[in-house]
Amino acid sequence: MQATPAQPDAAQTSNAGEPTAIKRALISVSDKTGLAAFAQRLAAMGVEIFSTGGTRRALLEAGVEAHDVSTYTGFPEMMDGRLKTLHPKIFGGILFRRDNPQDRNALEEHGISAFDLIVVNLYPFEQTIASPDTTIAEAIEQIDIGGPSLVRAAAKNHAFVAIATAPEQYDAIVADITSAGGVSNALRARLAAEAFACTAAYDQCIAAYLAQQTSSQQEGEQSTYAENLTLRWKKRVDLRYGENPHQAAALYEDAAPAAGALVAAKQRNGKELSYNNYLDLNGAWTIARALPRAAAVVVKHSNPCGAAAAASLAEATKHALAGDPLSAFGSVLGFNQKVDAATAELLCEPGLFIEAIVAPGFDAAALEMLTTRPKWKSNVRLMDLGPHAGRGATCEIRQIDGGLLVQSADTGADAPTEWKVVTEKKPGDAELAELAFAWEIVRHIKSNAIAVCRDSALAGAGAGQMSRVDSVDIALAKAGKKSRGAVLSSDAFFPFPDSIHKAAAAGISAIIQPGGSKKDQEVIDACNERGLIMVFTGRRHFKH
Repeated sequence: MQATPAQPDAAQTSNAGEPTAIKRALISVSDKTGLAAFAQRLAAMGVEIFSTGGTRRALLEAGVEAHDVSTYTGFPEMMDGRLKTLHPKIFGGILFRRDNPQDRNALEEHGISAFDLIVVNLYPFEQTIASPDTTIAEAIEQIDIGGPSLVRAAAKNHAFVAIATAPEQYDAIVADITSAGGVSNALRARLAAEAFACTAAYDQCIAAYLAQQTSSQQEGEQSTYAENLTLRWKKRVDLRYGENPHQAAALYEDAAPAAGALVAAKQRNGKELSYNNYLDLNGAWTIARALPRAAAVVVKHSNPCGAAAAASLAEATKHALAGDPLSAFGSVLGFNQKVDAATAELLCEPGLFIEAIVAPGFDAAALEMLTTRPKWKSNVRLMDLGPHAGRGATCEIRQIDGGLLVQSADTGADAPTEWKVVTEKKPGDAELAELAFAWEIVRHIKSNAIAVCRDSALAGAGAGQMSRVDSVDIALAKAGKKSRGAVLSSDAFFPFPDSIHKAAAAGISAIIQPGGSKKDQEVIDACNERGLIMVFTGRRHFKH
């Protein structure tokens, strides 16, 4: 049965800072999660509820009496629901300052009822555009107008009005009303801040989408990036500390993280993750997913100290750990396949200590072994990405003093068909495959970067040195005897032939590098003189 709207109520008095007694609420939501139970609790406390369209139907079905907004305003919904709540009798009731006599007179003169609680969430614009089949016209229809206006009005007047924009807030509102007789000033202020964050994120999403559509429709020269950068991140968790104990830190996630993203991985075991854990896990997973066959990666302080690809994950793990056993102690591991029992058996061997493991899943037997057998069993963090682990971010953002640097991520595959053999000695298929593996590995090492690889495994890495020849020395020293017959990759060109002579003396058989130095010919001559193969890729892979 149609409920009769209450008469204008201008008698209510309250002062800013006091708990707001909830006598009248307006509810209009797209996400109806928890709505019925929340509205039933409000109704049981004597709250008079007004609503619109589908929300009102849902409330009536749940046994909650709700006045029709159109009946109250005397103005029908129109334009396929585009116009519903945009009316002075709605916004006057929200913006009414209870301690302002002029506002009170305006309500009495125009028959406006005061609203104490606004419950609104917005049209699902982001979920709509997530579908690749969504047309621009369909996306436009999901741009909410009345919802953000209601939210902003209530948030602006939060000295007297409570605003709820998410189902997660309902319990706190009911708890406040139950304990204090109204919504406290502290909760109203918090809800207002969250409300403005909600509308800001919503507008950012729309702005980014329309900018993308506009850019794709423009002809001629256009920038890769929009004139205004919109970032939408939501805090997932506060971390214990940052890189060091005196630094505060938190983890934020994309508003809609892709399936299999590290930020959304399920933690199957272990202590709370640290800032450094996340960095190393991200590095390990980034490398592992780029490698062929079954692959295992060992990361320490953001650099790979071991990596291998093989016919089985257990074999790859064995070779990866053998790359630099000393550095592997206390490392983070990444796998590109589900961890099986054979792999877990290797990781449970005495003498190993693993901080964290990231993989697209763990077999039941592997999970049982890793969490019960090693000394570090209760501490190791096991991060399960699930079977649909993604390919990672397409752009990278780094902060500098007063600004941000944005670039496309260096994740695209290189084209071996464009490589050039520049030496007299030519590589066979096996050597080309080894060079391709080494070239993939070196792009993930901090520049100046050198990787020595043998049998599809990293034997030694030189990272982050100011001089390239110093990185060569470190990589060859790490590889030791494994340098004989191995290949060497360099993320950028060799400025002098000195590194070539060092590599040859250590037994390196082939080198892959971008080329492009003024002294390229001297470097090539040094290779020919020492009987080395050299391949130019034409592409640099600095990682600062």
